Parts: sequence; C-alpha cells; structure tokens
Amino acid sequence: MAKWILSAFADEADKMLSGQLKALRENGIHLIELRGVDGKSCSDLTDEEIREIRAHLDGEGVGLSALGSPYGKYPIDEDFSPHRDAFKRGLDIAAGLGTDKIRMFSFFIPKEGKSDPAAWRGKVLDQLSEMLDLAKPYEITLCHENEKGIYGDTDARCEDILSAFDGRMGCVFDPANFIQCGVYPEKAYDLLKDRITYMHIKDAMMADGAVVPAGKGDGKVGDILSKLSARDGDVVLTIEPHLSVFDGLKNLQSEELTRRYTYPDTRTAFDAAVAALRDLL
Repeated sequence: MAKWILSAFADEADKMLSGQLKALRENGIHLIELRGVDGKSCSDLTDEEIREIRAHLDGEGVGLSALGSPYGKYPIDEDFSPHRDAFKRGLDIAAGLGTDKIRMFSFFIPKEGKSDPAAWRGKVLDQLSEMLDLAKPYEITLCHENEKGIYGDTDARCEDILSAFDGRMGCVFDPANFIQCGVYPEKAYDLLKDRITYMHIKDAMMADGAVVPAGKGDGKVGDILSKLSARDGDVVLTIEPHLSVFDGLKNLQSEELTRRYTYPDTRTAFDAAVAALRDLL
C-alpha cells in the first residue's frame, strides 16, 4: 500500500520564499519542488542564495522533493552548448540544495519545417544521454516530465525515452499535460505505471485543455491514484495548481491557459488545489 507524501510548487502560492514556506506550513506540506524563489528561477541561483535558501528550508523542516528546473525545455534545433553549460550549473544547484532529483524535459520540436518528432529522435536521445552522463557522478536522477510540445509529450514517446535509457531516467507523470496533447491519462498510466517516479497533480478538460482542480476534469486523477495506491512505499504527489495567473506562468508555457475556475489571488488558488487533492485521497 502506498504512503502518500505531498509536495508542491509553492511559487504558485507566493513568489517570495517566505510566503511559499507559510503556504506549505499552513497546508501541512513538508516538501517543495523548487522552481522559483523571490521571483527568480531556480536555475539562476547564486551560491550564496543556495546557502540561504537551504538554511530557510531546514529551519522550517521542509525538504526538496526535486529541483523544478527548465532543463531540456528549449528547441531541439538550437545549439546545445549553452544549454549543456546551464545544466552543469544546475547539477551544482541541486546538490547544494540537497535534492537527488531534477525535473527536466526532452526539448521542443520545431513547429515549422522538419516538425515530425520522429525526425528528431536521434538528437533528442543523444542530448539526453549526455545529460544523464553528466548527472551520474552527482547521483542525481533526471526525471522527465511530459510537457506539451516536447519530444516526450505523448505516452508512447515517453515510453520510448524511458526504454531507451533502461531505468537510468525517472518519470514525472502529469495528467493535465497529457490531456493537452490529446492523450487520455488513464491510457498513459497503463503504459507508464511501472516507470513513474512521482506525479504532478494537475487536471484538465479534454475539450479545450482548461486546467481545473484535481478530480474536476478528464484526467481521472482519482482513478489513477486508486491504481497507484497499490504500490508499496512512499509515493510523492507534487501539487501544481495552474488555477490562477502567477508571475512565473509566462516562463512555463507559451500559450494562454483556458480557465474555468478563477480565484481572487494565487494563495487562494493554491489552497484550493491542495484541498482538491486531499478530497481525492
């Protein structure tokens, strides 16, 4: 039987670390997937900021479930060199913050010209392989998320990536992202269930991709959690509300999200997302 461990993207509650920690504390959550701190991407942190953040987290008894990085979230037809350098720095950031997991992606496929994902498979796997090799000495697991528009945005291509690396790469399962790619999450779960490292809790409507509280959309989040509950040991569920516009949204995806549920502020939206998951559990 699974033991649920809740984490969250607390930058959706407040861009400032103090507000993020307050939101976690008041919702009884003791893990964070760190993505943005004081309005700054986790990938841009200085050594001094890393030390300060870790001290604040330790003081609150909050651990990092993963570094919510942007690595691999750039066009596959760009020069890899600057992204490789940024990723190398990211490994030091993750190690400094005390986490052994980095959430990452498998590169955006061009919308024009050579846009068939299959045509880019070789380059995608080559670059991911290099990232995995760089991460190995750090003993950090790279966890691939199924983001819309990247090579691994469908269940089949997620499976392709994970199979290619034979257990070396983790899997972040995001139901809403699958919906926004026209993939039913229950079907994706059946294919990827033995690969899943942890879940992002986010739901959406198949008709238009609208993001809604967990259990209110077509993601069958409750049914998936029921299946996942048969797993033995700890299972991390990271709450990613996307229910209200927040400062970092423009950095997450290019399209404007359709919204069916609105909230007066980001903290209210964050609390609603937590409550929706707790209702399902």
